[in-house]
Amino acid sequence: MQTKPENDTDLRLKVNRETARLQWSELEKHFAAGTVVYVANELDLVEVAVRISHDDKATIVQWMADGKVMKVSDQQAQSWQESDASLWAVVVNPFILVQQEKPSLH
Repeated sequence: MQTKPENDTDLRLKVNRETARLQWSELEKHFAAGTVVYVANELDLVEVAVRISHDDKATIVQWMADGKVMKVSDQQAQSWQESDASLWAVVVNPFILVQQEKPSLH
């Protein structure tokens, strides 16, 4: 029996440990290969990675329809390049999920 994504604590911990901040310049070659996927700030990057790993199509399709998960656009890539943005990133083969740092609430 397969574990449900929301109960897969082992995978969630593994993904969390593998999440890192990277400069956009380190991700550009992957963007050129079409493998960089943007995750909106309102979503949890680790949760998205777990759902993709579990092939949770219904949730992923809904996020895509809502514009919360999508391939990085040329315009977004250019903006990140110009600002040398630092992004949270995690690999879910064959994709690299990226998310901008969430604004801190002061």
